[in-house]
Amino acid sequence: MPIPDDAASITAAGVRQLFARRSLHVPGTRLGSIAFPPPTSARSHWHYWWQAHFLDCLLDEHLRTSGAGDGDGDGAGDSAGDGTGALPEARKLARGIWLRNGGRWRNSYYDDMAWLALALQRLDAVEARRRPRRRVRILGAALRSAHTAELGGGVYWNTTRDYKNTPSTAPAAVFFARAGDTARAQDLLDWLRDRLFDEDSGLFLDGVKADGRVDRGLHTYNQGTVLGALIEVGGADNLSTAADLVGAIARGVADDDGVLPLAAGGDAGLFTGILARYLAEAAVAGIGPVASATAQRLLDATAEHLWDGRLSAGGTLIFPPVQNGPVSLSSQLQAWMVLEARSAAGSTGTARA
Repeated sequence: MPIPDDAASITAAGVRQLFARRSLHVPGTRLGSIAFPPPTSARSHWHYWWQAHFLDCLLDEHLRTSGAGDGDGDGAGDSAGDGTGALPEARKLARGIWLRNGGRWRNSYYDDMAWLALALQRLDAVEARRRPRRRVRILGAALRSAHTAELGGGVYWNTTRDYKNTPSTAPAAVFFARAGDTARAQDLLDWLRDRLFDEDSGLFLDGVKADGRVDRGLHTYNQGTVLGALIEVGGADNLSTAADLVGAIARGVADDDGVLPLAAGGDAGLFTGILARYLAEAAVAGIGPVASATAQRLLDATAEHLWDGRLSAGGTLIFPPVQNGPVSLSSQLQAWMVLEARSAAGSTGTARA
């Protein structure tokens, strides 16, 4: 069955209905419950970095419904003046994250902070701010502090500072590129290529321990953020590497039908959604017709798989993988990201041709 044009809107509405709550019951705030039905414990973990992706999804929804690219803050497409719509919800979520995090923006993980920095940076762009808000500057300073000469460069994973990895370094590179610090972003990309590129697969490994040992884990979201950084920094060499990376993802990550792997919950429930976000950028970034078509094909195939496997739960859709027990927020944000990415890239409707 073809995916309807309003699939992303349907998914967005379902996630907001099932998971959006006030942060600590405070009016004018939002936070995503980590599961549906929600945990009964008032002290349940809230997953800082999941909320950053919830914020990014709301901004995707706003940009899609307003017909505007980043930087157009006119708010068209959101309900004007009544506090409803994706952009007002994004503002409430930003306040809710700050409140739930104890009235501060930083935490102990630089990859977490990179995700929130990216989402808040996009919110600034949507609002057409000439200068980043203080919260973006705070998080940017934290990321700069974690980019050191130890292990040849890269960004530490957390404040213990015993591991530098792709999950922190690549999104930090995207952030710095968007902030105009392309030299730092390129330095981070060079480190990733030198230390964590796997020649055999054409993919990027997870990280380097303090003693120099390499964690050879291969994760979908790492490929996505490196891809995004290559595109943001730009230049012939980076775009050529981006095209090669898209091909490696198609060969080494997707199945024979072009469907990307989907985890049911936990942190991994977000991984392929993140990859999809940056595949959408690759599809329209001018990295060559073959790579662009491949990126679009992966998005279409994965979106079709999600849509075909949807289930109705009280009038709201739940997307695969099937979960026993409460449905994880991460898995449903993943579906939302994939469908928004397919929409942003412009579906060809020929995913399995």
